[in-house]
Amino acid sequence: MSKTWWCVPVLALSACSWGIKLNDGGQRVHTAWNRDVSACRFMGKVTVSVADHVGPMSRNDIKVRDELEIMARNEAAELSADTVKPLGQPHDGEQAWGAYACGSRLGPESGREGYRRPAAVEPVQAPAADGGGFQSYPVKGG
Repeated sequence: MSKTWWCVPVLALSACSWGIKLNDGGQRVHTAWNRDVSACRFMGKVTVSVADHVGPMSRNDIKVRDELEIMARNEAAELSADTVKPLGQPHDGEQAWGAYACGSRLGPESGREGYRRPAAVEPVQAPAADGGGFQSYPVKGG
């Protein structure tokens, strides 16, 4: 039984959110994953890092990537940038990002994380075929 006690702190730490939160400045910074930022002004390079291992255990890759993005957006806000774009893939919990001042130069698809929720969607009703039909409604996303 004494051999399994070391697992308790490791498992507890692996469930932590590590306290990395998007600050007020970071909320105003967009992420341009696949967008062209050539029309934007380069504000600087931001390199951020998080723990990608807890002892011998690897952390969830998606959580690590999310935390790297949050940190990059927070740091870019301090450079007066409004957009970040990854300059490469994460490696050992570290990733480099370009910080840019784009304003509205990225176009209408430049919403946060490349997604903008439609203002309003009306249900679409299919034409009746043989007295039957169907009606579809937009899925509520969150």
